[in-house]
This record gives sequence, C-alpha cells and structure tokens, in this order.
Amino acid sequence: MQTKEAIIAYAQSEKAKAGLLMASQLLEIYHGLPDHDRHGAERFLRPLLGMISSEIHLSKKMTSPEVWAAVDKSLNTALVMMNSGVLSEASYHIVQAISGVTTIGQRSMEHLIREKLL
Repeated sequence: MQTKEAIIAYAQSEKAKAGLLMASQLLEIYHGLPDHDRHGAERFLRPLLGMISSEIHLSKKMTSPEVWAAVDKSLNTALVMMNSGVLSEASYHIVQAISGVTTIGQRSMEHLIREKLL
C-alpha cells in the first residue's frame, strides 16, 4: 500500500464505518418497532445504505478495488436481504461490512505508523 492510498483508505474507512454503525443501530431499532411503524424506518434506511454504498464505490475508485471487495459484497448482500424482506439477515451482513471497514482502517493506520506519519 502506498502512503497516499493509505491516507485515503483510512479517511474513507472512518466515514464508511460511521455510516455502517448508524445503519446497524437503525436496524436494531427497526426490529423493536411495531409492524405499522416499520415502513417509515425502511424509507430512511434504504437511502442511508445507498449513500454508504456510494462511498464504498468511491473508495474503490480512489484506492485499490480489491481492498474494498469484501466490504462491497457484504453491503450489497445486506441490501439484497433488505429488499427481500429479510432484515434480520441484513443485520449480519452490515456487521460483516463494519468488520471489513475496520480492518481496512487498521491496515492503513499501520502503514502510516510505519512511515512515521502518525
């Protein structure tokens, strides 16, 4: 990983992680809502996941795409599960995406520490 790529990956991973954590919390809230209130929550959650997905695609263009492949796959699977009405499965894939983004951030930070930039 090059230094420029590490800086960009670290910044993008932090943004993506924040969004994914919010989405994860919203999914937990969603599960506790009565059925008649869930439609409103879905209308908020879908665009949020779409924005996070856009950030992941931007990250793939700005850095090595293979670095983000697992995160992209997890997020896409979560969107498919959500669109299929299986939101409990979407939660699992959001957590997988959080783990992947955290790993990207950690590896980027380690590179920057080795280069004595952090």
